[in-house]
Amino acid sequence: MVRIATVRCLEGFTVELAFTDGTSRTLDLDGLLRGPVFDPLRRDPALFRAVRVDPATGTVVWPNGVDLDPDVLRWDLPVVGPDAP
Repeated sequence: MVRIATVRCLEGFTVELAFTDGTSRTLDLDGLLRGPVFDPLRRDPALFRAVRVDPATGTVVWPNGVDLDPDVLRWDLPVVGPDAP
């Protein structure tokens, strides 16, 4: 199972992710930050930039408890659920 090892914020909503399989990619998360749970991240650049990797889940998380599925980030899988774009 490939998970996220590190995250680094770039410009806007773009992050650089390194994965546990040794690969990395740069992603603009703008299209994934949809729905009310993501509104605080969109409004507050400092909150967005507080992103970190949760070692227990292997994905990116923010201080307000919001996270993104690591498989969506690694494999470009579609987002599912009530807040899906």
